[in-house]
Amino acid sequence: MQPAPSLDMHDRVKSRSRREIPAVSKVLDVLSYDDLPRPVVVGLVRRELSKIRAKAVIPEFESIVNFIRRLLDELRASRLQPVINGTGIVIHTNLGRAPLASKAIRALNEIGSGYANLEYDLATGERGRRGAYIENALALLCGAESATVVNNCAAALVLIVHHFTRSKGRARPPGAPLQLEIVISRGEMVQIGGGFRVGEIIEAAGTQLREIGATNKTSIDDYAKAIGPDIALILKVHRSNFFMGGFVDSPPSADIAALARKKHIPFVEDLGSGAIVATEQLGIAEHEPTPAEALKNGADLVCFSGDKLFGGPQAGIIAGKRRFVAALKREALFRALRCDKLVFAALQATVDLHLNQSRAGIAAIGLLQVSRDELRARAAAIASRLEGLPLRIAIGCGTVKVGGGTLPKSTIPSVTIDIAPESCSLVDFAARLRNWSSPVIGYIANERFKLDLRTIFPHQDDLVVDAIRRVSTSAQ
Repeated sequence: MQPAPSLDMHDRVKSRSRREIPAVSKVLDVLSYDDLPRPVVVGLVRRELSKIRAKAVIPEFESIVNFIRRLLDELRASRLQPVINGTGIVIHTNLGRAPLASKAIRALNEIGSGYANLEYDLATGERGRRGAYIENALALLCGAESATVVNNCAAALVLIVHHFTRSKGRARPPGAPLQLEIVISRGEMVQIGGGFRVGEIIEAAGTQLREIGATNKTSIDDYAKAIGPDIALILKVHRSNFFMGGFVDSPPSADIAALARKKHIPFVEDLGSGAIVATEQLGIAEHEPTPAEALKNGADLVCFSGDKLFGGPQAGIIAGKRRFVAALKREALFRALRCDKLVFAALQATVDLHLNQSRAGIAAIGLLQVSRDELRARAAAIASRLEGLPLRIAIGCGTVKVGGGTLPKSTIPSVTIDIAPESCSLVDFAARLRNWSSPVIGYIANERFKLDLRTIFPHQDDLVVDAIRRVSTSAQ
C-alpha cells in the first residue's frame, strides 16, 4: 500500500482554511430572518459561502455572519414597502408616482380578495368584454368617441405606432419598399424617466422617425414638406417634463390636425401627464393640455398616463376616434399590453371620482390643494412633540413640485419641518430615517434636514414623530 503523498505547507494551510468555512445550517442558526422566505435566505447564504471558497483568505465566522446580516438588511430594504414622502414632490416617480384615492384602495381590496366579472356578462351569463364600463367612462371623461387602456403610456405609444405602420404597410402595393416613418418635431424628442427616450420607444415598435424643424423652432411648412407616401402618422409629444424659452415656436395642434386631415394622415398627441381638468383650477398658473382640448383641436388619438395628474394606477389611456380605437384593440399586441383586474379596479374608482367631480378625493390633487394654514398647524404640533430631543427644530418654508414629468415651471408654496441633529451628521440622520421600520424620506438643504408636509399625509404625522424620536435618541 502506497503512503499518501505529503502536502507542502501551502497546501496544508489551504486545506485547513477550507475546513473553517461554516456549513449553511450553522450560519442559518444564528441569523434572524422570520420576515423573509427561508429559500431566499438559504440561497443567499449558499452564494456567499461559495464566493468565500474561491478566496485565498477565509474570514472569521463572526465576520461572515455580520456580512450576511448586512446583505439580508439590504434585501429587506429592496422589498416593495410603504414609505413616508417628505420630499415635496407630489408625483414622485421613484416613490410610486400618484398615491391612490381611498376609494381606489377599497376597490382593490374588494376585487383583489375574490372573483370578479372581469370578462363575464352578468346579464347574459356568458363571456363578457374586459373593461367595457371603464372604456365608456373614459370616453365620456375625455370627450372622445371611444377609449381603451393598456399597461402604461409608453405601451400606448408602441401600440399606436405598431398599428399605423402595419396597417399602412399592408395597404401598399406588392414589392413597394417598406420604410414607413413617423413625423415628429426635433423639439419634442423627449427623454422620460430611467433614460428612456421617445425616439427609441418608437423605433422599438419597428418604424423610423422623420425628424423635422430645429430644436427650438418647427413650422407648419416643415410638417407639410415631410409628408409623403412613406409617412404613417404625425406624432406630437407634449413637452411635459421640460420647457424652452426665448426664440422658440411651434405650430398649434389645430393647424397640424388640419394638415393631417388634408393629407389623410392620422394625427396623434402623446400628452403624458394625464391632466383632466385645467391645472389653473388647482391653483397652478402653468397650463397643462387636457385630452378633451387635444381632441377638440383635431387630434385623432391621444394617449396619457393614468398614474400622474390623473391620480390613478399605472396605465396608458388611449382616447379618440372610434374606428382607430377599435382597430388598436384588434391588434395581437393589444393582448400583450392589456391591464389586469387590479388596474381596472383602481382605474374605475378614479374615473368615477373625476366624473362625479369629486377630485378632492383623488390623493394627488388633494395634496396640491391643502392650505398653508393647515400645513403650519400640523408643523407646529409636530415641532412641539419633538421638544427636549437632541435636535434643533424649526418650521420652514418649502416649494413643492408636482413631479412625474409634469408642469416643469410650476412650484407650490409649502411648509417644512427643518431639523439640525446634534449627535450625528445630516447625512447620517437622513440615512437612519430612511432605514427606519417606517422609512421617512426627506432632503437636505441650507444645512438642515427637511420634511415637506404637503407630501406627508396627516395620518402619517404620528409615524414621523416616532421615527424622529427613535432615530435622534439612538444616535447619541
